[in-house]
This record gives sequence, C-alpha cells and structure tokens, in this order.
Amino acid sequence: MKYWDASGVVPLLIAEASSAMLREVLGSDPTMVCWWGTRIECASAIARYARAERLASTAIAAARRRLVSLLEEWTEIEPDEVLRTTAERVASVHSLRAADAVQLAAALVACDGTPANLSFVCLDTRLREAAMREGFVVVPDAAPRATAVRERSPRRRPKATPARRVRA
Repeated sequence: MKYWDASGVVPLLIAEASSAMLREVLGSDPTMVCWWGTRIECASAIARYARAERLASTAIAAARRRLVSLLEEWTEIEPDEVLRTTAERVASVHSLRAADAVQLAAALVACDGTPANLSFVCLDTRLREAAMREGFVVVPDAAPRATAVRERSPRRRPKATPARRVRA
C-alpha cells in the first residue's frame, strides 16, 4: 500500500516524462491511498491541459476515464477533525501550501501516525522534502523535473513611456 499525492497520480492519467516510472510504481503495488481532494486536483490538472490545448480532446476524455477508473480502486482519506488538526500542525512545521499540507496530513492519518509503514508517492519537491522530514519513504527515489502545465496570464503590453528629449 502506498499513499499517492496528486502529483504522482496525474502522470498516470496524462502522458508525461514520469508516466512510465509511475506506472511501474503502481504495478509493483496497486493498492493506492489518496486524500479526498486528490480527485479534484487531478480534474483540475486535466482541465489545465485542455485549456492550454496541449492534448487532443480524445486524450482529455481518456484521462478523465482513467481518473474514474482509479477512483474506483483507491482508498480515500475523508475530511474530518483529525485530518484538519494534523494539517494545521503540518502547515505550521513545513513550508507548504494548504493543499499540500492536507495531502501530507492525509498520509499521516492513513498510516496512523507511523510514516515508516507507508510509502509516499510524490513528485512535488517541497512536499517530498516535508514527507521525508515526517519519516515517510518517498517514492520515486528522485523526482523528475516538473512537467505540469501552467496557465499563462494574458500578456500585458508595456506601458508607453513618453519620449525623452535629448539636447545636442
């Protein structure tokens, strides 16, 4: 059994540089544990790919089907007071954003506070470091460079500056 952060799940849905490696990780142990919000994070990643027009509509539909298939197989950590309290502690100790603090807290809840008993699958550098500091064995051994799709803000034109007169 392994805990899977969304950064590890997305390459199972969409072809990325790390996809083959993560399929091997899943093949070696198909029992997945995920946070309740991982589904939302994965759906958001698929939507970013669609908006960025980086994948054909058939690939987007296939990614959504793979997500539904994985959802049927994984065990979900549901939101509750223990998770919230653990996430608050994690956020105060590690330099993590709220969603990552909840991911790490969910993994801690999944292993009943004994991180040595559960591997943590993650590609996010900060979250990997925090998970290692908490005592998890982080998989894969080294995270490949991120290939996440980021939406670009509309380009703003630079403001015109008044011409400067130079006296000769």
